[in-house]
Formats: sequence, C-alpha cells, structure tokens
Amino acid sequence: MSDDLSDQARSTAVKQLKALGLSTYAARTFVALISLGEGTAQDVSEVADVPRTRVYDAADELRDRGLVDVKQSSPRRYWAISTETAGRHFEQEYDHRVTVLTNALDRLASANRSTEQQGVWTVTGRDTVTGRVVDFISSADDEVVYMTAEELLTDEIAESLSTASDRGVTIRLAEMSQSVEAQLERDVPDAQLFESAWEWSDTPAGRLLMIDQQKTLVSVLVGANGGYSLEPSDETAIWGTGQSNSLVVVLKALFAWQLANNRE
Repeated sequence: MSDDLSDQARSTAVKQLKALGLSTYAARTFVALISLGEGTAQDVSEVADVPRTRVYDAADELRDRGLVDVKQSSPRRYWAISTETAGRHFEQEYDHRVTVLTNALDRLASANRSTEQQGVWTVTGRDTVTGRVVDFISSADDEVVYMTAEELLTDEIAESLSTASDRGVTIRLAEMSQSVEAQLERDVPDAQLFESAWEWSDTPAGRLLMIDQQKTLVSVLVGANGGYSLEPSDETAIWGTGQSNSLVVVLKALFAWQLANNRE
C-alpha cells in the first residue's frame, strides 16, 4: 500500500472512530496500535500524532471500551484487539445504543400524536426522501399506490413493497421499463401495474406515493442550474396526512382519475 493510501486509510479510520465516540487521542492511539500490533507509549507517539504523556490516558479509555489490553511491564505495553473483533464490538455497541434510544423515545412519544395535519411537511435529499417512502410503505394497512422515476426505485424500496405485499397490502405501481417491471414481478409478484400519467424523462417529477388514501408524498428533482437531475441532494418532497389534508385530497383525486382511466 502506498504512503498516500496508508494516510488516507489512517485518516478515515480515525474519523470513523471519533464518530463512534472515541476521543481524538484514543482514536489515533488505536489506529497506531492496529498498525504496530503492540507497543509502548513511546512507540505509539512515534507513529501517531499523540504526545507520549497523553497516550496513557488514551490507552485507559481504549481499555475501558474493551479495545486494548495492557501488559503491566516496564514500560507498559499495549495490544489492540483484531480489526474483525473491533468491528463486531462497535456493531454490538451501536445496536445496543439504538435499542436504548428507541425504547426511551417510545416512552416519550405522545399518545395524542395527531394523524390529521392541515399543512404539509418538507423533506430534502434523496436518501432522506427514500427513508420517508420506506417508512410510509411500512405503515400501510390496506393500499400503496406508487409512481416513481426508475432511478429512484431502490432495492430498499422494492423490499419494503414486497414486505407490505406479503402482509396483504394491495400494491399498485405505475408502469416502467420492461427490465424494471421484470424485477418487480420477481420481488412483488402480486403488484398491480397501471399506466403512468406522464413520461418521467420529460418532467422533473421524482415520485408520487399514496398510503391507505390518507397519507401522500410527492417529490421533484431540482438541479442547481434550474434544471433537474438525480444528484443525492437535489430531491425535495412534501408530504401530508389526514382525510382533509390539502395534499392528500389533491393526490387522491389524481390517483383516482389515473386508475379509473386504466380501467376503461
């Protein structure tokens, strides 16, 4: 591995370790020990940007997290767990934190959370919009109606549609290319296809979604130059819920007209 690639890998590792909760010195110390296998505070200080006197505190932090073992010799020596074990360690710790967080938020969630909204909510960024789409599909009890640009139909969304279909939800999807429809036929064999209201390539529309005729989402693809594109940050969506919500009323009428035309 070249020096540039090594520096890049080292920088990436330190950044991710800090994101996972390690202090800067602890992250640098752990990365150094991974490279060394084992070593003294002086060894670590020579290969990492950590003062020798701060290596001891960093090593204590790593020991408390179960990431290094200490040999009580003179001088003390430090040994880092393997990269595979470290990966499992952080994965388990992350999963535990998410579980604790979810349980705490569930206890805080209002029992009177409104299902009727007079306005609409804005979502920005393709990944975030995809997350909302998956979440909404997962909440469906009776019906999902979905029109989308093919490029936005991710494996995650296809999986959520398949899961909803398996639990008895009716899935209605706008027609797409033969290759995409073939994939959907495999993933969601019970889905009902209908003719799209427009050519997606001729419009900045991203996706239209209706859940149980009570929750709707519509997005557009807008580029920095006023055109439209599929850059991850260039999708903006609005969504609303409730029988009298203005967005729900409009999209319900659109879908009703579209589906009625397909039955003629």
